Amino acid sequence: MKLVLNKRVDYRAPEVYIFVCVRSHRGGTPRVLQDRLAQAQASMDATALSRIGLAGLAVMGQNLALNIGEKGFPISVYNRTAGKVDETVERAKAEGNLPLAGYRNPQDFVLSIQRPRSVIILVKAGAPVDQTIATLAQFMEPGDCIIDGGNEWYENTERRIAAAKEKGLLYLGMGVSGGEEGARHGPSLMPGGTPEAYRYVEDVVKKIAAQVDDGPCVTYVGPGGAGNFVKMIHNGIEYGDMQLISEAYDVLKSVGGLTNEELHQVFADWNRGELESFLVEITADIFSVKDDKAGGDLVDKILDKTGMKGTGKWTVQQAAELSIAAPTIAASLDSRFLSGLKEERVAAAAIFAEAGLPDVLNHVAVDKKQLVDDVRKALYASKICSYAQGMNLLRAKSLEQGWKLDLGELARIWKGGCIIRAVFLDRIKKAYDRNSNLASLLIDPEFAKEMVERQAAWRRVVSLAVSAGISTPGMTASLAYFDTYRRGRLPANLVQAQRDYFGAHTYERVDMSGSFHTEWHKLAKHSTNLRALI
Repeated sequence: MKLVLNKRVDYRAPEVYIFVCVRSHRGGTPRVLQDRLAQAQASMDATALSRIGLAGLAVMGQNLALNIGEKGFPISVYNRTAGKVDETVERAKAEGNLPLAGYRNPQDFVLSIQRPRSVIILVKAGAPVDQTIATLAQFMEPGDCIIDGGNEWYENTERRIAAAKEKGLLYLGMGVSGGEEGARHGPSLMPGGTPEAYRYVEDVVKKIAAQVDDGPCVTYVGPGGAGNFVKMIHNGIEYGDMQLISEAYDVLKSVGGLTNEELHQVFADWNRGELESFLVEITADIFSVKDDKAGGDLVDKILDKTGMKGTGKWTVQQAAELSIAAPTIAASLDSRFLSGLKEERVAAAAIFAEAGLPDVLNHVAVDKKQLVDDVRKALYASKICSYAQGMNLLRAKSLEQGWKLDLGELARIWKGGCIIRAVFLDRIKKAYDRNSNLASLLIDPEFAKEMVERQAAWRRVVSLAVSAGISTPGMTASLAYFDTYRRGRLPANLVQAQRDYFGAHTYERVDMSGSFHTEWHKLAKHSTNLRALI
């Protein structure tokens, strides 16, 4: 028997029906035909096709895939290493026989997805994304969609959107926040790029996102690289938030003498009030965990050296590019740099101790209850500054790029699922709902009142830390930001005079319009000569 393929039929197409002409032939069915028949037969039943695909099965990819399957969407998964595919398939079975199919071959993976195909990529940012796209795109068709869910630089996303368009493909850059647990049970999602691509996956992302009182924590952010940029700023705010919490811990422990048990209770109490947030919640948990390897509290055994993946650095670089002040976020980045100098810091501590400067100065008795309350207020006010700086960056970039970002809506989708989720994000949303052109969160009437009510305690905490030799760069930068922003007159007039003196950069006046230049040296010399004569 000889099987002859009908050349008019695409046997790779998922919806194909096989028409075979049978002729007598010795030697059996050719191997290539057997393979194509098996592939086509497996594809004939449309119910076997997946709604969506996901490539990249590290921690985030696995958990997001399981989340999608759990919400009732059949999903195909693929990874370069087969072990990850097997691991994900086994987890899907163990966690409820979820509708998840694993593939080791990229072509089989792509062809297992319903047209128009939507494929989420969750791999390391940069070259690995380009390599994964190249691997998968050769099997995709015009109208199919690629969604990059990694922490990618927004300009790379814009480059890929243009490249995908040339091939007839659609593209989204989608920020995903929430870590392992968020990916599995409901993250905050920030998709940006081709609007049509978002419509392809809108039903999926709305189901898998975290759910809050006013809807799922996902929205179409905007065109181009808007989604990745928003996620980057989210991470910058996260840097500031984590730094501020660590400073609150340091002051309470090093100056107030609170034990880890007391710190656990303090942060747990704070999480029931205005500071209620994911980061405060997990901080309370951390102080309660014991070391199962050497005894004692685990937090005390962790090396004081903070890692990072680059989004905080990108945020600070963008702040400089946009001329937007973000000192709280910048201070958090500097603190991570300094934490990396562990050996230098240990050596410096020994040198300064020998010179008479101990690690903590002025061990004075403090009222613990008062200190805890002051630090709570200082932390809250500083956090508002960090969020205000992040929102200002988003507004400035939106104006530059024409993205038309809805800051209130972004605050809303951060209310659940993501790392910076916090109860006051609902109030931030309402602030922008009241005034979409709000210049800064600091001058929203409600937040302005709260900043004024907390500023005295804020100053006491910073002053106490300075006197004790405890660095609080985030809180100090936040307070300086607040004090600078609220003053109508700054010493910048002197700086501009200096610039005009040595560089003839000119200056403006408060009493008349126009640009002016002064021959400072000549006038100063003339004034000196006059004084000498007098």
